[in-house]
Amino acid sequence: MLSDIEIAQAAKMQPITEIAANLGLQGEDVIPYGHYKAKLNHKLAKADKPEGKLILVTAISPTPAGEGKTTTSVGLADAMNALGKKTMLCLREPSLGPVFGIKGGAAGGGYAQVVPMEDINLHFTGDFHAIGAANNLLAAMIDNSIQQGNPLNIDPRRITWKRCMDMNDRQLRFIVDGLGGKVNGTPREDGFDITVASEVMAIFCLATSISDLKERLSKIVCAYTYDGKPVTAGEIGAAGAMTALLKDALDPNLVQTLENNPAIIHGGPFANIAHGCNSLRATKLALKLGDYCVTEAGFGSDLGAEKFFDIKCRFGKLKPACVVLVATIRAMKYNGGVKKEDLTKENLWALEKGMVNLQTHIENMHKFHLPVVVAINRFYSDTEEEIALMQNFCKKMGVDCALCEVFAKGGEGGLELAKRVCETIDMCSEAESEFRPLYDEMLPIKEKIRIIATEIYRADDVVYTAQAEKAIKDRIQKLMNVKGKETVDTIHRKLGHIMWEHIGMARDAKGLQEAIQMLKDLKKEFWSNVFIPGNADNLNTELEKALRVADFIEIGTLMAHDALDRAESCGGHFRTEHQTEEGEALRHDDKFMYVSCWEYQGEDKDPVMLKEDLNYEFVVPQTRNYKK
Repeated sequence: MLSDIEIAQAAKMQPITEIAANLGLQGEDVIPYGHYKAKLNHKLAKADKPEGKLILVTAISPTPAGEGKTTTSVGLADAMNALGKKTMLCLREPSLGPVFGIKGGAAGGGYAQVVPMEDINLHFTGDFHAIGAANNLLAAMIDNSIQQGNPLNIDPRRITWKRCMDMNDRQLRFIVDGLGGKVNGTPREDGFDITVASEVMAIFCLATSISDLKERLSKIVCAYTYDGKPVTAGEIGAAGAMTALLKDALDPNLVQTLENNPAIIHGGPFANIAHGCNSLRATKLALKLGDYCVTEAGFGSDLGAEKFFDIKCRFGKLKPACVVLVATIRAMKYNGGVKKEDLTKENLWALEKGMVNLQTHIENMHKFHLPVVVAINRFYSDTEEEIALMQNFCKKMGVDCALCEVFAKGGEGGLELAKRVCETIDMCSEAESEFRPLYDEMLPIKEKIRIIATEIYRADDVVYTAQAEKAIKDRIQKLMNVKGKETVDTIHRKLGHIMWEHIGMARDAKGLQEAIQMLKDLKKEFWSNVFIPGNADNLNTELEKALRVADFIEIGTLMAHDALDRAESCGGHFRTEHQTEEGEALRHDDKFMYVSCWEYQGEDKDPVMLKEDLNYEFVVPQTRNYKK
């Protein structure tokens, strides 16, 4: 059989303008990069059109034997188009790392590839270089700020931002730079990340627009001051320039498969950083352009698919229709204890033993209330007995499975899989099957972690370090976990109304008791239903406002309890139930210097009065004439 590159070079590609025209795209919506690549206007993702069905391709746990998510994704899309289903393929862009030629992500393989393969695997349209440039611009501006007098008081020992490059050069992971004298900067420890594992890549893939991108970039915490305060990209003044570098990269890339079907390739974060998939904009655009969209998530389903569902789908309001779980007999045997060099030999015992991995992944995907179709990515060494054993296992698990031979046969080798996927989607649509994330976003962060650890990874429990406990209990984090509907301003106005009506200058016991209950209810509403736009926990004006309102509610509660305890009228305040025979306020100015103290007990508890005696006899209150 020909090699991947030989197959790709022999392909008869159509001009990319024709591929775009078949999708109804022309004019300013299409920006050609040569004859066979183009960028599509990212604003098309917001077009007023119905969205197609979303199919996620994921896999069992990665092994050295290989699984083939991208190859299966390409072949499935080709096969569905061959069946007359208008299907878009949406992939993450391969990187040059970990090392040249062995990439993060891929362009497919055999007769199930996206082309021009060499371009896609190298510089493509320059998106990754733009991401690297934006990342390194921030790094340069941090060091320049220190060099120019350090106005932000940055501690060079606490710079958290690393440089990056689209290559895993282990020699550069941890370095010392700034040597050679004053003109070359401040000596410090530094290092390089891989571009696809950078925070800029994660932000790039989740941003919905240029303005959203700029806002997200500005909130990057890149260093800390000598006082321990965070320093952001916005404070450095880098957000605008970073956005300018990424402006063109924001548009998704259009290419084609070997069978001349459209493919969108855009973004490529590793699943340990973001969601292990292409950009949200690319997926949204693909769903607008086709009746079906085939996409993939990085690594195994426990990492890539979980993040895809719980992060990307939740944030982007996506509802997948089906999961295709790619598995190979080689990988099952590897999980069963067979050495890599012996995987071509038939071993039914090891295969059966290793299929517990497949079982766990199927169970995990069902927890998201999604139907699963297992794609058995066939290798030449797979025997009929091994294939039959795996098919029977899937039948016992209650899931459809299909033999997939797209590597050798292209779309034709994926027809069985495509039919099973379409049938599964149609059947589930009729039954009104509903996708649901694994956890409710309103849950506390510790509960979310516990659910992922126990449900996905089968942990017994989660143990936290003291530092983690402190971080989790942090008030800001608690507030950021609330995703309600009430704005901070609305709750603030409600608080003002309660205080004005019941805790003003004229008070009575009944009104104060009502106020205490109303404040209690308002506090509950605040911590369960407040809406904080954005995801940053610093330089977020709405978050700062919310924290102030939370304090105001507590202060108001303390004031109400204190006022109820103070039955006298003195100073500028009076209790309306205490009056003279003439109907005037009964004054108790001899108690003007009396102090009662109330102690805050936490957001979930009522305050407590401190019963300590307070002696202010050295202060003699002055008699006041209120009739003047």
